[in-house]
Amino acid sequence: MIRLRALGFLFILMTGQVYAVEGQAAPEWRISEWLNGDGTTVEALRGKVVVVDFFQLWCPGCNSFSVPLMADWEKKYTDQVAAGNIVFLSIHTVFEGHDYQNPERLRDYVKKKGITHPVGIDLHLPGEEIPQTMRRYRTRGTPEMAIIDRNGIVRFQRFGGFDPEIGERLIDRLLRESTK
Repeated sequence: MIRLRALGFLFILMTGQVYAVEGQAAPEWRISEWLNGDGTTVEALRGKVVVVDFFQLWCPGCNSFSVPLMADWEKKYTDQVAAGNIVFLSIHTVFEGHDYQNPERLRDYVKKKGITHPVGIDLHLPGEEIPQTMRRYRTRGTPEMAIIDRNGIVRFQRFGGFDPEIGERLIDRLLRESTK
């Protein structure tokens, strides 16, 4: 079963498949704890472009692709962040290796990687392997990124790697759009 799931994740990673949440209102995330600040909600971020990285600290694709991409985009959009037009945040969405990928190791990881934006720990309910935000966004694993427009609509959601220029063009367009 685990091997089949891993093969499915690898297939989706290679295809860059889009999921059903894209084009719909962004679900509210459910976070048990925030690192790097008090945290926030989808509703509180209306009027801003939001880039979310769903990651795990031991995920190879996260460490080689999404975490560095978030750092690059934060540098590229520094002025837009300062103006309050865009927000970057990460959600540690652990669906395996729960004992290893604990909050203490995550705090060390965030510090070591120099992550300064808000990082939420996805809420696990007792007896459930898959955390709440992962369920709400129908993510298929990690890394997965979502870009939410100023009106709270998911405009982009991809599992695995993708061409960063596609994301940047969308971010640039969303930053020019006004809210409805």
